[in-house]
Amino acid sequence: MEKVLLLCASPRPSGNTYQVLEECATVIEDEGLEVEIISFVGKDIRSCIACGKCGELSECSLNDGLNDIIIKIKEADGFIVGSPVYFGTARGDIMSALQRIGMVSRSNGNFLSWKVGGPIAVARRGGHTATLQEMLMFFFINDMIIPGSTYWNMVFGWTPGEVQNDTEGMETIRKFGYNVATLIKKIKQNE
Repeated sequence: MEKVLLLCASPRPSGNTYQVLEECATVIEDEGLEVEIISFVGKDIRSCIACGKCGELSECSLNDGLNDIIIKIKEADGFIVGSPVYFGTARGDIMSALQRIGMVSRSNGNFLSWKVGGPIAVARRGGHTATLQEMLMFFFINDMIIPGSTYWNMVFGWTPGEVQNDTEGMETIRKFGYNVATLIKKIKQNE
């Protein structure tokens, strides 16, 4: 069965970013795909140290739990990343994680190539587009496929649950989830 992995960069267990990813996951699951959301809650993801060992080890040399996530990404057909916006950009640890995931992929047969997915940004007021652009670099440089939606993948909210009031934002995320699932199914049909 096709699977999509969703990575939540929020440090809050039931915060707005997690709620948005749950909405996206529900749509993907309704389309018949398996989904899993992995949260950064309690994780301490380090930055790449440019040791170059990922090629010989087939994983990252840093032992902070990211390799467990990388194994799940390898097995998935889709990969979606959601981040809250901190000071106008994505959280630092998600960018560290994406850089390390990309390095491991590029050193091990480009396993990210042709996976379907994209970024989602959640913020109180601003910084959505900068966050999306920052995370999009990861998807583009790793030869991934990013479907669109009816608007940018952004949702407004501050206090937990406030994202539920952003009707247009949540509808954009639902359409994005539907497009990810549909594209994965079409690719699988043609393999």
